[in-house]
Amino acid sequence: QLESFKTQVMQVCSPSAAGSTGESVTEQQVIEKVRQISDENQQSHEREKSLQEELCSRLAKEKEVSADIEVFKNSLQKLQ
Repeated sequence: QLESFKTQVMQVCSPSAAGSTGESVTEQQVIEKVRQISDENQQSHEREKSLQEELCSRLAKEKEVSADIEVFKNSLQKLQ
């Protein structure tokens, strides 16, 4: 049962490494693949957080520029 579960996990993670050649999947292979997926997941979360921060920064800068444009427009209207 455990061997079947390991094979299923490896098929989901990496079909080419799942023992399709008839070889059994070792616990170490399963652990390494799960660790790799976990690391990739962590990197994705960090990248997402970085992109969110960049987006917030750009939105704040856009608001600042829009406010400056409004001030400039009002100044031009007063001069006319």
